[in-house]
Amino acid sequence: MMRSAGPEQWGAPWGSGPWQWGRAESAPPRGARWFPVALSLLVQLVVIVVLLVRDGTGGVSASAPLLAAAMLGSVLLLGLRRRPGPSVVAVALCTFPVIFLTTVPVPIAIPLAFAVIGATVRGARVWVWSTVGAGLLLTVALAFTVAERPSDIVRPLVVMLVLSVLVGVGEAARNRRDRFAEYRAAAVRRRQSEAEKERVRIARELHDVLAHSLSSINVQASVGLHLIEEQPEKAAEALANIKATSKAALEEVRGVLGFLRSTVNGADDDAPRMPQPELARLPALVESVSALGVDVTLSGQPPLGLAQLAELTIYRVVQEALTNITRHSTAKHATVAFSDDGGSTLVTVTDDGAHPPGTELVEGRGLLGMQERAVLLGGTLESGWLPDGGFRVALRLPRGGELS
Repeated sequence: MMRSAGPEQWGAPWGSGPWQWGRAESAPPRGARWFPVALSLLVQLVVIVVLLVRDGTGGVSASAPLLAAAMLGSVLLLGLRRRPGPSVVAVALCTFPVIFLTTVPVPIAIPLAFAVIGATVRGARVWVWSTVGAGLLLTVALAFTVAERPSDIVRPLVVMLVLSVLVGVGEAARNRRDRFAEYRAAAVRRRQSEAEKERVRIARELHDVLAHSLSSINVQASVGLHLIEEQPEKAAEALANIKATSKAALEEVRGVLGFLRSTVNGADDDAPRMPQPELARLPALVESVSALGVDVTLSGQPPLGLAQLAELTIYRVVQEALTNITRHSTAKHATVAFSDDGGSTLVTVTDDGAHPPGTELVEGRGLLGMQERAVLLGGTLESGWLPDGGFRVALRLPRGGELS
């Protein structure tokens, strides 16, 4: 059974390329589609009344078919929203005869003005310029065939020149609308980018807060299960450590969420919060890692006078590096070393864990989060295997670094 061709099939040769229909629009505000139609019909009715008063019924009767065609052009303006290109041609076919073949006042062709502007705004440029060009050719043909006097072509020539000006008006309106559309799209992209950055920041904070605590809880739970029958006092100690670690982790998570909530809507959170991690808390961090079986040594003096964000970054990087040692390494010893050359602060975390030759470094979320924190302050972070065994994480931050 043959299937009848749909509108997209009939329109294929003309619906793409330079002869595109123009840009179809979503539903306009209520009444917007009918405004040019109603205004055009009103102007045309006024013109007909003027003709009746001036020339009587005889003048109107002689031009009745052409006047009716011009009024049909007003109705065809309804198609501008979906098919601006064909609509401007259809309106021109209805209004050109009354322009070229009568002396009816020019406002009778106002639907053509609306069609030219509307189609240009919607991108049907080729259709519009072809229509205006056809009108100019008809004017030239009229001058060499039907016109008895040069003044006979003044009327259609003026109409075509006015239409050319209206094309420029439509282009200006289209460019203005495109600029607004581009501005809105850029604003949406900017909001999405900011939202994405905020999601990454939240994920990084929660990862850094939870990774160390959960790793410690996991190790302590394993120790407790292993010793619960043979050394119940050690198992009880492990359970006490789990309780303390989980409580600290919960308070840190509540603090992070409370800070984020107050940042978003300015609300205060009554939940207790731990202070933001700072370098003064490093000994407690080292002690918690040592309890997991990794002997950690602090070397050098942490720098003084760092911005709070710089201290937080150093703390989180050291915390993540030590957590990775407890989770992924066989190391028994680790060193956290500080040095300061006056212009930048260098923090290195090294361990003595063994690794098979040729082992490739796989960067997980932890290393990625450390690199992001370093970059935010204009610093650098390097990580990799040491030639003699072990792993090294090196963070370098400029003194007085701020968000970049």
